[in-house]
Order: sequence, then structure tokens, then C-alpha cells
Amino acid sequence: MNCSISSEVPEEPVVSKKSGLLYEKRLIERHIADYGKCPVTGEPLTMEDIVPVKTGKIVKPRSLTAASIPGMLGMFQNEWDALMLSNFALEQQLHTARQELSHALYQHDAACRVIARLKKERDEARSLLAQAERQAPLPASAVTAVSNGKRASEEEDMGPGAKRMRPGVSDSIIAELTECNAALSQQRKKRQIPPTLAPIDALERYTQLSSHPLHKTNKPGITSIDINLLKDIVATGGVDSNAVLFGRTSGEILSTLSGHSKKVTSVKFVAHNDVFLSGSADKTVRIWQGSEDGNYNCRHILKDHTAEVQAVTVHATNNYFVTASLDATWCFYDLSSGLCLTQVEDPTNSMGYTSAAFHPDGLILGTGTIGSTVRIWDVKSRGNVANFDGHTGAVTAISFSENGYFLATAAHDGVKLWDLRKLKNFRSFELYDQDTPTNSVDFDHSGSYLAIAGSDIRVYQVGSVKAEWNCIKTLPDLSGTGRATCVKFGPDARYLAVGSMDRNLRVFGLPEEDASTES
Repeated sequence: MNCSISSEVPEEPVVSKKSGLLYEKRLIERHIADYGKCPVTGEPLTMEDIVPVKTGKIVKPRSLTAASIPGMLGMFQNEWDALMLSNFALEQQLHTARQELSHALYQHDAACRVIARLKKERDEARSLLAQAERQAPLPASAVTAVSNGKRASEEEDMGPGAKRMRPGVSDSIIAELTECNAALSQQRKKRQIPPTLAPIDALERYTQLSSHPLHKTNKPGITSIDINLLKDIVATGGVDSNAVLFGRTSGEILSTLSGHSKKVTSVKFVAHNDVFLSGSADKTVRIWQGSEDGNYNCRHILKDHTAEVQAVTVHATNNYFVTASLDATWCFYDLSSGLCLTQVEDPTNSMGYTSAAFHPDGLILGTGTIGSTVRIWDVKSRGNVANFDGHTGAVTAISFSENGYFLATAAHDGVKLWDLRKLKNFRSFELYDQDTPTNSVDFDHSGSYLAIAGSDIRVYQVGSVKAEWNCIKTLPDLSGTGRATCVKFGPDARYLAVGSMDRNLRVFGLPEEDASTES
């Protein structure tokens, strides 16, 4: 007998009490679970109404198609046809999947292009907004919270070319500067070379210790470097308009200060204060205040210049600083208020300043011009007391020695050393070819070594007016750009921080095993 559902001989036959029909057990169980009634009569049916039928072992008869060779050939043909149909279906599915993947990749590329276009439009809008903010006056009450330069309190702007009333340098400030000068001059007479200073043989073995990509790849280039000697933090200013604070000991970026709309041309730490200064080609200077969480907030945006700010230098009191600009003026600021006390114009300099530095004692300011002249200023009277000529091209860097009477200046034609006591040039270094300018020069804090950056980095032992200044180490520019833009000595000249026209900060010094042996 056959199953009433499958019309095949059941393997486990059961019979219904109500209808007497025979079923395959597994089939009727599933039907009752799904519908609860007899599949033939439609009457309500439960498993209690099903009775198993005891039979002997059932041998299924061979199907007619498998009972003869022609039948088997037909069965094989059917299976082959089914296999071909299945293979054709799989190929269709693969083709469909490929089309969907191609469409998804096209959508991804289109989305990337749209995102790139939107970013470009955003950057252009930011640039236009920054330009409008620099030109349009803002109310004095316009104060906005800041964090790491994302937003900033906008200082009152009187419009382009407007003359501002300056409070001037008061007698109390002049007394403070004079007192600082007297104290530092007295200390300098007793100055001794610190015992922790790196010796000459250590500098001779300097090699690259590390390289750190601090700035963006789309706008590579480090334009300025400064080091907080107390905390061993390196600051870099980049073409990407960011300033980056880097912990040399930890090897990590501590903070990225964004807010300038053009390249950062100068960065300076304020010693003993958690304050940082940055000057930019966007004509502004920003004063950043450190917070307990390690971030820096933009406390002031200074808009007193009408052209690119090229240099920022901090006075020895750490209460005042000076900025120099291509607008041929330099400004003297009060650090705590961000107020420009005086802006000094130079009628004989129509091309602007490219560098500036305070003398260690604080009463002398040195400025370099595009016209290759070095100008020396009396800070108290804001008068031009001396001029040094002889360079070719813009004066790119100025550095005063800690001994108080040596001045090093860098320009397109190399480096010149000046004796401030006799106001004359006593030595010149023409290091590179005529197409390679000297970009940076820096005395270490003890005044024992001089570093020069151009197509390579050279370290000289400081001599005297008559004694030779010997080159004790030449370090290659490993950036591949052929242009080291800035160099700075670390604490006790234990390392050199170098910036180039790629985005990497490079640190040169003794390897750890040699440094531990040296110490």
C-alpha cells in the first residue's frame, strides 16, 4: 500500500483512526503540526488519532527508469541537463554580482570626488572668511571660547590700513627692562660653561636618532622650530598652517594648534610660562595658553600687521615680545594682555623684515631685512643704533650668542659673524653654492656651538674674533629636498632638532648606548 500523501511505499506506515487512510509517519506528523487536519478529508486530526502499523522490512521497488539501460541513460541525461542549468544559473549570479560590485565601486569613486570637491570649497570658504574677518571690524564684545585653535576670540580690528592709538612703552616698563638687563649682565660676567654640556667629541659622533612626520602630506614643509628647554618639548611651524608641539622624550605629538589660514612662519615658547606664540603669513600672531589637559587655547589673535609676520622673539623678562613683518614694522607687545604697546616703522626699509631676535640681555633688538641689511635697535628708545651691511639677499635668520657680543646672521650668501663691541664683521662662512641659501643659524644656550642649516647641517665650535671657528660635524639633509629650513639646539646641546621641506622633524644626537657611556 502507498502513502496517501506521497503515493509511495511508506518506510514507517501509520493509519488514521478516523479515515482509515495510510500515511508516511514523518509526512503526517509535519502536516498535523502545520494544519491540524487530515490532508485528504479535511477533518480535524491529532497525533492521538494516528496508529502505527507494524510491518516487515519494506524493500522499495526499483523505479522503472533505473530498470533498463535506456532508462538509466535518460536519467543520466536529465541529471546532466539539471547540472548545466544549475551552472548557467551560477554564471548569471556571478555576472550580476560583478555588475553590482562595479556599480558600488563607481559610487565610491563618485563619493570620493564629491567629498574632495566639498573639502576644497570648505577650505576656500574658510580662507575667504578669514580674509573677511581680517578686513571687517568686529565689536569689542565679540569673544568666543577656544580649544586648540578651532575657534578663537577675535581681537577688535579697525580695518586695513587704519592707524591705531598705541599706549607706548611706559617708564615702568623701561625700568623693568633696564633692571632685567643689569641683572643678566652681572650674571654673564660670572658665567661658566655648564658641566652637563655635550663635549666636542660627542657632537662629532652625532647621527640621526629619529624622524617624526608631524605635518600634513598635502602641504609638506617645516618653516620654524623652537624648543622648551625646561620640558624638552619641540615646537614646529608648518606650511600646512599648523603648529605642532612634540614631546621629544615620549616621542609623541602633544598638541596640534590649528587656526592660522596660511603657513606658520615663526614659533616661540615663553620660558617659565605655559604660553606659546605663533606668527603666520596670514598677517596674524596668536598667543596660546596651555591648560591642565595638555591642550592649548588661543587666548589672543593679534592683527596689527598688514603683511606677513616673519618673526616672533620673546624678551628675557618673559613679559614682552616683538613681532617683525614684511610691512616694514616691528611691534612691541605686552604678553599678558596681548596689547601692542608700540609699532615702530622704518622709513628707510620699504621691503620689510624677514627675521628678528632679542639680545640675551633684552635691551637690543636685531632685525634682518629683505634688502640684506641687519638693523640693531635700542629697545628703550626704539631707535636704530647700528646697521650691518654686506649680505646678499634677504637675511633669513639672526642669533645672538649667550656671551653677549657675538651675532650670527644668515642670508643667501652664507653666514656672517659680527662683533657687537666694535660693530664689524669679523668672519664669514660661504658654505653653499649661489643657488642654495642659508636658511637658519642658532647658537646653543651656552654659546659654545653654532649650528647652520642650508643644503646640510653644520656645527661649529665657537672661537673668538681671532681664533678659528672649526666645523666639528656636518650632517646631511636626509629629507631628500636638499633644503634644511631650520635648526635648534636641545638642552646642553645634547641633540639637534632639524626641520626641512618635507613634513618630518629629525632629531640628531648620540645613540643611546653612546649617550649612556658619555654620561
